[in-house]
Amino acid sequence: MWIIPIVFVILLISGTAFAYLMGAVSVLSFVMAGKTQFLSILPQRIFAQLDVFAFMAMPLFILTAEIMTRAGVTRSLIDFSLSIVGRFRGGLGHVNILTSVFFAGISGSAIADSAALSRTFVPEMEERGYDRYYAGAITAASSMIGPIIPPSIIMIIYGGLTGASVAALFAAGVIPGLVLAVSLMILNALIARLRNHPGGASDDLPRFWPSLKRAAPALFLPVVILGSLVLGLATPTEGSAVAVLFALIAGQFYTGLSREMIVDALEATARMTGTIFIILAAISVLGFLAGQMGWSQALADWVESIGLTGTRYLFFLVAIFLVAGMFMDTPVALSLLIPLFAPQALEQGINPIHLGIVLCFNLCVGLITPPLGKCLVVVSALTNLNYWRLAWTALPFVAVQVLLLMALAYWPEISLALPRLAGFSVD
Repeated sequence: MWIIPIVFVILLISGTAFAYLMGAVSVLSFVMAGKTQFLSILPQRIFAQLDVFAFMAMPLFILTAEIMTRAGVTRSLIDFSLSIVGRFRGGLGHVNILTSVFFAGISGSAIADSAALSRTFVPEMEERGYDRYYAGAITAASSMIGPIIPPSIIMIIYGGLTGASVAALFAAGVIPGLVLAVSLMILNALIARLRNHPGGASDDLPRFWPSLKRAAPALFLPVVILGSLVLGLATPTEGSAVAVLFALIAGQFYTGLSREMIVDALEATARMTGTIFIILAAISVLGFLAGQMGWSQALADWVESIGLTGTRYLFFLVAIFLVAGMFMDTPVALSLLIPLFAPQALEQGINPIHLGIVLCFNLCVGLITPPLGKCLVVVSALTNLNYWRLAWTALPFVAVQVLLLMALAYWPEISLALPRLAGFSVD
């Protein structure tokens, strides 16, 4: 079996795509473990892993984000945010965070958020007198709001893997996402005072009502999505189809949608969806081997032997997922670790909705954490900032996010209050 980690490292260093890497290592693991007789049923196992109703919502939400981004929604959200918080000291930092809140209701992805906003905010903040690395750091940090506020691609993946209600997960993400935004704004206000960042009523700011009118279609989209789910008018999959229709109508309101724009959006959606699904397929092979070898039961016995139960087990998972998020893509980490660790958590009585919010938030912290923070990489690449200096500047924001993560893990009501209020069964 020692050959397996060697092959894994060689393929990783060679730059092999992660899905192919995991598939090759998984098949090799079957051979080395003497379980080759089970290889013939792997296609059935793969299709069973992907044949989940909740996963149908994923490509439609991705398509919604692609359409809205191409329609030029970003500028309207920035202008509306400027009209609200641009007058305060450190105003552009607040605008950066608030725009991420609004953009989260469209994209559902931290990577998309950081890519869409970094080209706009970093040059504009630098021009207004901000340190460019601070501008890049706050852009990367605020982009983490994207996967927490619904719709969220990673929550759909978690729901598909565990059977948890995606609608309840969407509702549960609202308060943590807003608390994260407020926390980042408080930190930005403190830093703005210490560094004398610009702001104030004298700045040239957009007028509130015209900017609200311009941003209204984009702001109304998350209300349509979440409202239809909370009121029971639609399933997440049906809600995602409504979101696509709304995005097409809103796109005409902004710049107008050409045939080429729609084709580009469909192609981008197919690429992203295919990437996620092939990763899920490859990891399902390893998950099947784990079941055959009894790895989950062995983990459960070990957890019980050292007394990791309840909240202590949850904090153990927080540590595991925090490290995993530093090195792995969020969908990959979810697909690989949830089947291994989540069953024990659910058996111990940890609420599946609470668990999902904590672990999704947990992995998202890794997006702005070295050595491989994806949002830091995106911001660094698009703005020509030194990666390690950018990562160092982002550390105060990482600290705030880790503290909030601990609070989410310790107090389940932060996540569960809104789903309960909306009538979801979360007890």
